[in-house]
Amino acid sequence: MNLLLQAETALSETGEWIANGFFYLIATVAVVAALKMVSTKNVVHAALYLLVVLSAVAATYVILGAEFAAATQVLVYLGAIMVLMLFGVMLTRAKLGNDEELDHDQRWIGSLVGVGMLAVMSYSLWEFYQGERLPSEQSPQRTQEVALEIFSTYIVAFEALSVLLLAALIGAIVVARKD
Repeated sequence: MNLLLQAETALSETGEWIANGFFYLIATVAVVAALKMVSTKNVVHAALYLLVVLSAVAATYVILGAEFAAATQVLVYLGAIMVLMLFGVMLTRAKLGNDEELDHDQRWIGSLVGVGMLAVMSYSLWEFYQGERLPSEQSPQRTQEVALEIFSTYIVAFEALSVLLLAALIGAIVVARKD
């Protein structure tokens, strides 16, 4: 009996180590792609790097056991928002390739804002949790529970958001088209 308990403990620790390894790999890919996204001079390449970042976020949701959030990330952000961004790039006839006319003298302001946002978010999370650890036995919400909540309680907000995205797409087409 003792040997069985030791085997279960070793298997649990191995599974946790593998999950942590996958998380660190995905986080590294996301951070590298995010840095490339903000440092590239090619608009289309920046959109493709954003696609990698959003995919890494979806993979992180899968590791956390939030499959509904992962599916939403893929459908809404990777599907709809990226198509909308690429339509915006193509319809506004942005230059493809490197654009030397872009002003990159404000990088220090962006870095300062990023560090400030990191500090505010870190302080807020620390104050909210007060150093507590989340319980590991808590099971994540399943897709059915989240879907019932969205499509019953929050259906009006969900539909308003879809109309807003449609209006943004129509507005981009109207602004970009020639008279």
